[in-house]
Amino acid sequence: MSPIQPFNFESLLRPSIRELKPYRSARDDFKSGILLDANENPYSPGVEQASGLNRYPDPHCDALRARLSELKGISPEQIFAGNGSDEAIDLLIRMFCEPGRDRIIITPPTYGMYRVSADINGVACIECPLNPDFTLNPERILDAAPGAKLIFLCSPNNPTSNRISTDAIEQILSKSGCLVVVDEAYIDFSEEKSLLPLIDRYPNLVVLQTLSKAWGLAGIRLGMAFGAVGLISYMMRVKPPYNVNALTQQTALDALSSEGKFREHLTLILRERERVSEALKKMRIVKHVHPSDANFLLVNVENALDLYHGLARKGVIVRYRGDQLHCNNCLRITIGTPAENDALLLAMREVSEIKASNSKPTIS
Repeated sequence: MSPIQPFNFESLLRPSIRELKPYRSARDDFKSGILLDANENPYSPGVEQASGLNRYPDPHCDALRARLSELKGISPEQIFAGNGSDEAIDLLIRMFCEPGRDRIIITPPTYGMYRVSADINGVACIECPLNPDFTLNPERILDAAPGAKLIFLCSPNNPTSNRISTDAIEQILSKSGCLVVVDEAYIDFSEEKSLLPLIDRYPNLVVLQTLSKAWGLAGIRLGMAFGAVGLISYMMRVKPPYNVNALTQQTALDALSSEGKFREHLTLILRERERVSEALKKMRIVKHVHPSDANFLLVNVENALDLYHGLARKGVIVRYRGDQLHCNNCLRITIGTPAENDALLLAMREVSEIKASNSKPTIS
């Protein structure tokens, strides 16, 4: 293994972030007592007064971070809780990149919010595309790294559904001199392990995870960033004071206490992923089903855009990804309930039969 180069993330921070005096909220001083310090209304129309929703939420998500610490095996000080992973993505770009000057590296085809967040913040993107088989090209990234602050890697990747080689990621971590953000939104669906154990080894590693996917809580918008204590402390300073609302914090805590149900649902999704994959492979209209480490399948089909619209007319909504690099004529299909998956397969067969019938020559 290559030797790890010294890394000082503070040298990459924008000077204004290093010198930032963070906003101090009322709850930073006192959390209990007769709270007359935050201009809160003591009355909440339409909800139980005992709900506490007239009060601002815990700005530090202490209870939630403590529970995540137990589950992930790292200290609470290494955990940032945000309004979805998208908040962490945007926050990291704003912390490290000067608008109009600095750049990030992305590896298309990949999750679109890396570029969107960069564009919003006036930060350029260096594209280091995946290989046609969706594997990472570390040498290409390392060649581009001297001109960048952040490298975003999605593993398992969206929309390609494959896991990126840990060896390739470690090569980039040890040689790039950049902050490397590994987005593990789909990691629970993969047989490969999370990179969380590498956080203490690589101070330039940030791992993103979410409760939106395997935990089935997309509606509460709870994402996490894991990294070095110093880096997470800067994220806590820069974020808005009450970025995760009280309902989200409590719902997340309730869900994280139900590991048994979580494992049960995860097993069902993985079983359904295999069943749907095998069924799709038998269809004439399907050219290739890519191996998946996620809760979705990337499927190469005949005339993907026509099939996409045909399925939509039958009330089955999938994602057209044929406009993405290396994804010509591909659909991204999420694994649903067994009944939803049956409806998908039936609609695929029906649309396929209609297309086959329409393509037959007429006899005059």
